[in-house]
Amino acid sequence: MNNETYLNIAIETAKKAGKEVLGYYKKGDFTAELKSDESPVTSADIAANNTIIDCLKTLTPDIPIISEETSAEDLSKRANWSKYWLLDPIDGTGEFILGSGDFAVNIALVENNWPTIGVIHAPDHKLTYFGQSGAGSFKENAQGAKQIFVSPYQAGKPIKVAISRRQELGLMGQYLRDDYAYEYVALGSCSLKNCLIAEGGADCYLRIGPTGEWDTGASQCILEEAGGTILSSNFDPLSYNLRDTLMNPDFISLGDQQFPWRDIVIPHVASRKL
Repeated sequence: MNNETYLNIAIETAKKAGKEVLGYYKKGDFTAELKSDESPVTSADIAANNTIIDCLKTLTPDIPIISEETSAEDLSKRANWSKYWLLDPIDGTGEFILGSGDFAVNIALVENNWPTIGVIHAPDHKLTYFGQSGAGSFKENAQGAKQIFVSPYQAGKPIKVAISRRQELGLMGQYLRDDYAYEYVALGSCSLKNCLIAEGGADCYLRIGPTGEWDTGASQCILEEAGGTILSSNFDPLSYNLRDTLMNPDFISLGDQQFPWRDIVIPHVASRKL
């Protein structure tokens, strides 16, 4: 199979899982509980996870899978994988529970430790974002698909910062230099905020707090193909399948890379040792 075929498989699988998730969401017929890390999980997450894994194992039986909702192999077993699927069945489970609609199915194909295909399907918004290395990124809605790009830097204009709906602005303020003007854009789901940057609706997003590689894999590909990038909060590249842990450090999603980010964002040493 070539990567275009893998992309089509990821898109159709994400939409199939999204339809199932939307059924739970519209009916309000789901259970919710806290996992050991105190993050929420619902019966819809588990159903979507099972649907995605069943589809991918049927269509690409030789490609291993890492999912937020499934125990991962030890690094000693997965370190030699040349490619694998990386899944978040519902990114934004908290938003799903609260009913904001800002949740999405994330599927990435990681090759040689870097995401080369990314698909993010937001069923309640009827939107699908997808990207493929060397082929660009696109946003699909009922009118069709169009290529997307980050917003070009314009000196003197307020910097649009994507934030979570319930994020404390004071927390962000300590990482942004106060000699610039900012405009905050609230949106749920880590991956949807990265897609907002990819389509030019925001300039940056700072994530201070726990995320997994499944939260960034698909949107990393989409954002980079649109002209942006994601870096750790100390300006180092993120990594995929290179460490015992699959948890990310704190990170910064950036739009136009010509923008003087180092003058605006204050790097810090994350307190979480990963």
